[in-house]
Formats: sequence, structure tokens, C-alpha cells
Amino acid sequence: MTEPDFTIGIEEEYLLVDAETCDLAEAPEAMITACKERVGDRVSPEFLRCQIEVGTRVCADIGEARAELTTLRRTVADVAAEHGLAPIAAGCHPTADWSEQTHRDRKRYNELRRDLAAVGERMLICGMHVHVGIDDDDTRIDLMNQVSYFLPHLLALSASSPFWQGRDTGLASYRLGIFDNLPRTGLPPRFDGWASYRRYVDTLIGAGLIEDGSKIWWDLRPSDSYPTLETRICDACPEVEHTLSLAATIQATTRFLWRLKKQNRRWRVYDNALLNENRWRARRYGTAEGLVDFGAGEVVAMARLVDEWVALIAEDAEALGCRAEVEGLRDIVAGGISAERQRAVHAEACEGGSDDAAGCRAVTRDLARRFVPAAPH
Repeated sequence: MTEPDFTIGIEEEYLLVDAETCDLAEAPEAMITACKERVGDRVSPEFLRCQIEVGTRVCADIGEARAELTTLRRTVADVAAEHGLAPIAAGCHPTADWSEQTHRDRKRYNELRRDLAAVGERMLICGMHVHVGIDDDDTRIDLMNQVSYFLPHLLALSASSPFWQGRDTGLASYRLGIFDNLPRTGLPPRFDGWASYRRYVDTLIGAGLIEDGSKIWWDLRPSDSYPTLETRICDACPEVEHTLSLAATIQATTRFLWRLKKQNRRWRVYDNALLNENRWRARRYGTAEGLVDFGAGEVVAMARLVDEWVALIAEDAEALGCRAEVEGLRDIVAGGISAERQRAVHAEACEGGSDDAAGCRAVTRDLARRFVPAAPH
């Protein structure tokens, strides 16, 4: 069995805010043009005018991905500053009203607005997607069936959207609840192989429901454009180090499961009804209340789950050159996920005499401050 190259690519969606007021702001076309002049098509507009998306080149390892993502974040931040704006990477803006936003007048976006109706209008959310290169079609489906187990864990660690329209929702990831209103979202179904997956996609295309597989928006999917397995469940992460830790973990976990396959073994595949219990816990609590270990039949603290996960994929992280990034999962748990930090910033501002609105502005300023990676020493 030929080993896949396990290349990695990362896409991030950002929101743009006024650098002074912290209110959501639209990206001028001149800003998009200036970004493209510096980094080409690695920066692109998104559905809403207040959003912008970046995507790395195909990277051989996490080191290349780090350099790419750092360049892209700094470029977006520098160009945005020239227009009095600042980017933030988070699942939701703390106060923005979705009903006040406008979408870009382009054919694809106009069709999305028509097809999704009012559900699409509420898509004021940002995620992070990780592609891992796996050339063989059937292997890609086989690994998708197994990687699904880890999707709630990734959501819990990335959760960065506790606020919505100025209100603490009580959830760690409100973004996912918004996204789940779209069709063809959630955990991916199980498929026997590539042929059964293509029958599903081709049935939808043949019926005129979608034009291609890019309109399938599961938490994890075979990319319609590249020979990759694309993980889509994560909230956008405020800090690039957290993005890289999660991306490296996805990459190493995929290799670990491939290695089991090579040994004629596999990770146990649980019913989606069970996995959805963990998916809900991750949305609601982030890392605070643990997830169910279905083998043990009990809720286990996230710190322990992460320790076990890091140990499980250590050989693969070493082989892929991403050991330090994978071990960074422990820092995420110990330091608190973004949803916890945002609540702490809001509470500190309010304890200092600010009202809720000012507290949310403090949260947005903190998100903007965390966006640009620190310069190397």
C-alpha cells in the first residue's frame, strides 16, 4: 500500500471591523484588489461583504503551512489597516446584526442567496477548513468514516463563538448552530466506498439539486476540487498557533488511521447518533465539561482526552514533523479556548464599569489584537 503524501492546506474566513469602533465593516473592492496584488488568489472575497477568505498553497508540512498562513494574516491585516479596518478570526462577531449585512453581487453568491433564502442571510459566521492530501479515492472515504469520531473534539478545542448580537448565548460555538440550518450539513453519512459516495453526489446533480459536490457542506467531506479530505467543523481561531495545532492534529490523525488500515486494523466506527451527543457537548460547553469516551462508556475530561490523543498519534506527528504543534493541544486546554477567553475579557470590562456593549467592544479589540502572529525573535 503506497503511503499518501498527507500534504496540508488551510483555509480561514475572517470578519472585518472598523479599527476605531469595532463595528463590522464592509471590505472595499480596493482592499480585495490590493491583497490579490500581494498574494494572488490566496485571498478571495466571501459571500458577505464584511468577510474575506484566505487559503494556503498545498503545503508539504506544517512548517510550510505556518509560513503561508503567517504571510496571509499579515497581508490581510496590513492592507485592512490602510483602509481603517482590522480583521478578526472568530466564529461570530460579538455584536453584529446579520440583518444589516449585504452579500456580494456575484453570480455564485446571488444563486446562494436565492437557494438558501432567509437561512442564508444569517450566515454571519466564519470557519476554518483543513485539507489533507490522500490520492486514493476509496482510502479517502474509508478514512472519512473513521475521522468523524474526532470531529467533536476538534470543535470543542476551536470553539470561538459564544456571543451573538451582543448576547452571551451560553454556547461555546454558536456558529455551528447557524451553519446547521443549511442543507447537507452536520456529520457525514457512512459510505462503503468511493462508488457509493459518487452515487449519492451524482443523484443530487442529476436531479438538479446541486451542480457539483462543493454544495455538500458536511463537517468533513472529500473535496470536490482536490484529492483531499477536508475537515470543516472548526470555528475560525483567533490565534494562528491554535489553527496550526488543530491542522497538525488533523493531519497526524489522518496518517494514524491510514497506518491502522495498512495493518489491516481500523478505528471503531460509531453511529452518528452517538457522535452527535459529543458534537452537542462540544457546541454547548467547549472543553469545559468533557466528552463521552464511547469505549469507556463515560464522560472524560478534555485534558485527559487530549493527553491520550497526543500519545495515540505521536509516531505520526513525528513522521510528519508536527510534534510540537500537536502537543500544542495541551496549551489550548490549559490556557482556555477562545470562547472562555472572550467571556473573561467581557467580564473584566464589565467589572471595571463598562456596560454590555462596551464589554463586547473589548472582546472585539482583543480578537483583533490576537489576529496577527507575533514577529519571531
